[in-house]
Amino acid sequence: MLLTHRQLLLSKAIAIENDLRGTLRNFGLKVGVVGTVKFETRIREVVENLPDLAVLVEPLLVVRRVLRQQIGLLHRHLLTIVRDDDVCRRLMTVPGVGPVVALTYRATVDVPARFKNSKAVGASFGLTPSKYQSGEINRTGAISKCGDEMMRVMLYEAAQVMLTRTNKWSWLKAWAMQIARQRGMKKAIVALARRLAVILHRIWVDGTEFRWTRRGS
Repeated sequence: MLLTHRQLLLSKAIAIENDLRGTLRNFGLKVGVVGTVKFETRIREVVENLPDLAVLVEPLLVVRRVLRQQIGLLHRHLLTIVRDDDVCRRLMTVPGVGPVVALTYRATVDVPARFKNSKAVGASFGLTPSKYQSGEINRTGAISKCGDEMMRVMLYEAAQVMLTRTNKWSWLKAWAMQIARQRGMKKAIVALARRLAVILHRIWVDGTEFRWTRRGS
């Protein structure tokens, strides 16, 4: 419930931010690249000399501020839960896996023994290619996208972080980068997300932590 409510508020806040950007764009005004903290200040700067427009954006800024404050409260509660949970702490030893991803995985899997093996986890989250067979046709399509959407998105984001924002190299990142060179970054991220689902399950079941080198991984 905590994760669902946090995601709901976050989606509303992002929707308001996008609407504000779109509204100002209609008047030829660009917000530009700005972080969450400085977003409101930047909006006020853009409409500073346009009092009629400032009146229109003010209600959205107020609602966005409240949403962001409440998101912060829920996130701090989330961090408290993760800090006191041994499983989450071990899952977070995997590069790209932060508190939100770890807790989402913990809550979604719930009982790791319900999967016959770790490889089955990726399929349950819709991260395996769909198959189409009819007569002599045997085609592999995009990922099936079955199962829990939030978990699938979290794994995809974790994979993206590892490949694009994590500077420290590991055997897992090297494996994914090789796929990226051969088949493109998008397919590499999906493949890495699927493998992350398997590795996180193995770490949970074995009571271990992520190993950065291939030996013993």
